[in-house]
Amino acid sequence: MNKPDLSILIPARNEEFLGRTVEDLLANIEGNTEIIVVLDGYEVAVPTIPEDLRIRVINNLVSIGQRAATNQACRLSEAKYVMKIDAHCAVDKGFDVKMIAEMHDNWTMVPVMRNLHVFNWVCKEKHERYQSPSGPCTRCGRETKKDIVWIAKTNPQSTAYCFDQEPHFQYFNDFKKRPEGKGDLTETMSIQGSCFMLTREKYWELNISDEALGSWGSQGIEVACKTWLSGGRVVVNHKTWYAHMFRTQGGDFGFPYSLSGKQTDYAKKSVREIFFDNKWEKQIYPLSWLVEKFWPVPGWTEEARAKIKAWPLPEERLKELGLPLTPIALVTEPLAEVVKNEPTVGILYYTDNCLNMKIAKAVRRQIATAGLPVTSVTLKPTNFGRNIYLPLERGYLTMYTQILSGLEAMTEDIIFFTEHDTLYPTEYFQFRPTDKNTFYYNGNYWFLRLTDGFAIHYNVSPLSGLVVYRETAIKHFKERVAMIEKDGFSYNMGFEPFTHGRIKWNFWCPIEIFMSERPSIDLAHGGNITKKRWSQDQFRKKPTFWEETYNEIPGWGKIHDIIKNNTT
Repeated sequence: MNKPDLSILIPARNEEFLGRTVEDLLANIEGNTEIIVVLDGYEVAVPTIPEDLRIRVINNLVSIGQRAATNQACRLSEAKYVMKIDAHCAVDKGFDVKMIAEMHDNWTMVPVMRNLHVFNWVCKEKHERYQSPSGPCTRCGRETKKDIVWIAKTNPQSTAYCFDQEPHFQYFNDFKKRPEGKGDLTETMSIQGSCFMLTREKYWELNISDEALGSWGSQGIEVACKTWLSGGRVVVNHKTWYAHMFRTQGGDFGFPYSLSGKQTDYAKKSVREIFFDNKWEKQIYPLSWLVEKFWPVPGWTEEARAKIKAWPLPEERLKELGLPLTPIALVTEPLAEVVKNEPTVGILYYTDNCLNMKIAKAVRRQIATAGLPVTSVTLKPTNFGRNIYLPLERGYLTMYTQILSGLEAMTEDIIFFTEHDTLYPTEYFQFRPTDKNTFYYNGNYWFLRLTDGFAIHYNVSPLSGLVVYRETAIKHFKERVAMIEKDGFSYNMGFEPFTHGRIKWNFWCPIEIFMSERPSIDLAHGGNITKKRWSQDQFRKKPTFWEETYNEIPGWGKIHDIIKNNTT
């Protein structure tokens, strides 16, 4: 496969349900995602792992520990994002795309957590016992056999976590009731640890699985504190979920790693010394800031809170970093960046929902690989990014109303325009405007006719390839929508702002053309709202260059494969 966008890291030791977990992941992946499994010193038969090009397996003859195995998997990854997940989990359809669509580079993100009901014990009398250690039927004493059910239970749905003053992991149910605990994206003080995602760069920068803390224990607290105290955010994505099988009853239904209470206490003690005493070298906030941010927090007394109130960083250092001197208030969706040194970037996606769903999903999958927040504006409710649904009739006024509505709802500085029938390369989203008042168009743009595989490339400035600062775009599209509402749409107005001088706009901007390394591909499927021209004689003003082919499109490969992979 091509270089993946996401690597799923699975440390596994004597995990009975590893094969089923991998099957579940494969069935629900929708993006450019791979799976890296570490068989960490299996002492029992290894479950069958599906054969798939998206899977890589490391086999350790001797166990090195869960943290070390996770790091081992991460070293194989070349993806932008990594997700650690336990080997006894199920996931939502398209979980990877849904997570990437909402990610920021300094976030750690977790899906909503459900409980996974994997199996029951069943005897010949049909008595069932919920997953637990093996043994005879508790009702009739007969022998029992394991019956796999694999059900992601819809209750409870865990979305908020914290740790107490010891520290011990805690569920933070009261936070779910607060206003800041509601919405599509919410913050959480800590995480459970069985599944979390962040950029691979941050994973290594923060030493997110510090092997010095031991094989296992307090990892959720470690990950959350390292993210928060270094200036990042820990966020729960309510748009997707995973389900985790809990093993708390011991026996042959206990934790697969050999783990003593002494080892667990060591991890807890180490985490306390590092973060409670503010000894972590990468922190820019003390732990008191995090406790204050989420206060009141279960398991914390006023006395314990007072003991960590001191702010250890000098004001001069905080000012140098551009950080506030007091805790930052909790925010609800959309989440704001703490430090805004560079312009933020987002994707605006608009569709009339009249497209073949196979094409639509292929385009969305490709857009999601950019790893940028997406705001979708649609004419039907659509599960893609942050969705704005407008119950309007398809048309030109509607299209520009969608664009304006999306721009006004977004908070990012730089906006990439995307449409539902264009395949965008990741290189498109790597461009950055240098001037706030210029409209930039991607000129590396091909048109592909799906009926016969004919493709053309000529000088064009497409609306679907527009990159512009949001505030600048709002000014123009307000004027455009008002003009269409008053006089109606005319082809004299054109579709792409400022690419001609036929309309004297009150607010005028220059344009520039940039060329992404690989082209975007506009898929002509017959239902496009704008008309296509397929020969040079159809143009009133001939293009300055013209290229056509039935063979292949540079950077994308054979046209036959492009059509097959994105329309069938």
